[in-house]
Amino acid sequence: MSTPEQTEHLVLPGVLTAEQATETVAALLAVQREDGALPWFRGHHLDPWDHTEAAMALDAAGEHEAAARAYAWLARHQNEDGSWYAAYHDGEADRPTDLGRETNFCAYVAVGVWHHYLATGDDAFADRMWPTVYAAVEFVLRLQQPGGQIGWKREPDGTPVTDALLTGCSSVYQALRCALALAEEREEPQPDWELAAGALGHAIRSHPERFLDKNRYSMDWYYPVLGGAVTGAEATRRIEEGWDDFVVPGLGVRCVLPNPWVTGGESCELALALWVTGESDRALEILQSVQHLRAEGGLYWTGYVFEGERAVWPEELTTWTAGSLLLAVAALGGDEATTAVFGGERLPTGLEPDCCR
Repeated sequence: MSTPEQTEHLVLPGVLTAEQATETVAALLAVQREDGALPWFRGHHLDPWDHTEAAMALDAAGEHEAAARAYAWLARHQNEDGSWYAAYHDGEADRPTDLGRETNFCAYVAVGVWHHYLATGDDAFADRMWPTVYAAVEFVLRLQQPGGQIGWKREPDGTPVTDALLTGCSSVYQALRCALALAEEREEPQPDWELAAGALGHAIRSHPERFLDKNRYSMDWYYPVLGGAVTGAEATRRIEEGWDDFVVPGLGVRCVLPNPWVTGGESCELALALWVTGESDRALEILQSVQHLRAEGGLYWTGYVFEGERAVWPEELTTWTAGSLLLAVAALGGDEATTAVFGGERLPTGLEPDCCR
């Protein structure tokens, strides 16, 4: 169980008290299976991306042993090609429910492993997880297209889906930088990964036509900033351009236009993106606005329909929603590992292709 000292940086006015932070962390631990799996909630499915997000939240709360068990689950159940399936029933590795293999789901292990290493300094953990990270990155990069973008997934029969998603590719960009940082720490440089990351970042920044048009979704709005591909004045401009479309004052962030539905995960991720751009005050306001989603027991409802028959929807309390909130609060609270992973400290820079500098 987390101590007050471990969760001190998770106390944020209007968002979490010390008691609430402890309650939320305990609720995440209660969902985790003995084998380390972190499904959305018990009886639902596990996907590798959200499993990793929840594990990172546990590290941010000082629950390093529980987080390490989550990463050990990934290492044990990685497919031979370096991937994981898109979904597993209740985190049972022998019961996959979606045999697709999504690139951004698979890449995110690098973010989690680097975050855990920064949080613990555990060299033995980095050594154990390096083959897992390496294989996952290699799987992902086999789907990189000539324009730099990463194909979405492989179908169950192995057919590559070469269409690229901006949100997914922005997450992959962050993952590649974390994988490169881990490689540098191990003194195992990966120049091909550097070239791949540079080409991907350039595509995200300069070639929207290389991605499927999903601009109705708020994630396509803020993820290029959250993933670190778009920075500085361009990041600020991007956030401002979409603000009035997606932000519902006092309630949070829409998931998709024009639906009157705000979601906790997207709201907390936007708060992280705002923190990245130096707008901590607005990040705090967003986090405060979604406290209507907090449920008894410390977890958070996925979303809320705010017009017509107003209601919590769907009626599910997801580990990844709570995880995204804890990570956003940890960043605002100055947690070193979380700020380094999302703020870019110790991540490689200067990856722009030579032709584009």
